[in-house]
Amino acid sequence: MKPLNSMEILDTVIETGVKKSEGSFLKLSILGFLAGGFIAMAAAGSNMAAFNLLMNPDTYGLGRAVAGALFSVGLMLVVTAGAELFTGNALMAAGLFRRRISFKGMMRNWAIVYIANLIGSLFIAYIVTSSGLLDSGSHLLGALTVKIAAGKTGLGFHQAFLLGILCNWLVCLGVYVAYGADTMTGKLLGCFFPIWLFVTAGFEHSVANMYYIPAGIMAKSMADYGFLSQVSTEALSNLNLYGFFITNLIPVTLGNIVGGSLLVAGAYYLAYKER
Repeated sequence: MKPLNSMEILDTVIETGVKKSEGSFLKLSILGFLAGGFIAMAAAGSNMAAFNLLMNPDTYGLGRAVAGALFSVGLMLVVTAGAELFTGNALMAAGLFRRRISFKGMMRNWAIVYIANLIGSLFIAYIVTSSGLLDSGSHLLGALTVKIAAGKTGLGFHQAFLLGILCNWLVCLGVYVAYGADTMTGKLLGCFFPIWLFVTAGFEHSVANMYYIPAGIMAKSMADYGFLSQVSTEALSNLNLYGFFITNLIPVTLGNIVGGSLLVAGAYYLAYKER
């Protein structure tokens, strides 16, 4: 068996999308919950690995690179173990463009998976914040968790939307490349580099934010971290459910849809629709 070329990958993406659109509510819910958990655990692990670097302006870029390397494990698990991730499922739009999937079928998948991703992410956020892990490094990990969340809820709509586009352009490219690999190693590497790049660059991922922001809200309410002097009072005041859902999640989700469904699924569909 040899790796698929880009045209063959598009066909695989479409056929996979057809199956996803026909998935039962129970199946999509379970696999969506797992994907949310995988991404959340990757986010928690990447924070743990890089919190000292990320809290120091002189090593911030290096910290993002370290965090990105660890965070890529989340998509690796989604692709290789099998799970339903909303951002990756933006590729289903290729099936819609080729008229193999109905708009209703695609939206049904997206809605079920999105909510299940949220529940899985919240589950991990609750466990991490309740376990005492955020006390690591003399509470520095907790301080970073709050700082990251406050930064995300402090973004403007336009900025969050654009960063969401760039993020899912890369995430869906990672999934796209992984579809074309003929070995487990190839699939893992296909996931690794685009995810490493998006985290290092600082782009916005809606499902990852389903962990980052709730974990920050929970951490903020549980303890008074002295290191939070680096976070302004205004930024902390925006770290709430309104900031999570309205300020961040809506524009980032819309950006993720554009990045994955148009710049990956749409671009390759247009490139290969006449062959």
